Amino acid sequence: MTTKVIKGGQVCTADRTWKADVLIEGEVIKQIGEDLKGDEYIDAEGAYVIPGGIDPHTHLEMPFMGTTAAETFETGTWAAACGGTTMLVDFCLPGADGSIKNAINEWHRKSAPQICSDIGYHMAITGW
Repeated sequence: MTTKVIKGGQVCTADRTWKADVLIEGEVIKQIGEDLKGDEYIDAEGAYVIPGGIDPHTHLEMPFMGTTAAETFETGTWAAACGGTTMLVDFCLPGADGSIKNAINEWHRKSAPQICSDIGYHMAITGW
């Protein structure tokens, strides 16, 4: 598996900021420290290295009162990623059958081929 090292940036966590390297294996941060080695390097000297943000309230391609939100899963996740937001939590609405299971399966089917970031869903209960 290829490893990447983000070298010499100001690493920001919840409680402190310090100059360090970040070792990434695949898509997982494996280590933060000094003089880390890897297959590829990204020079972060003079830059901040921060975790991606989470937007917990989005309405991508959401149908509402005969309309549909203009932002698609593709454009919404790309726009978010460009601004440093790497995870969205989108509203998921049940269809006419009211099935929560069918709704989550449909939202996943629509979003999976379009997204460029992590995504989750929270269910809007519209009836029972």
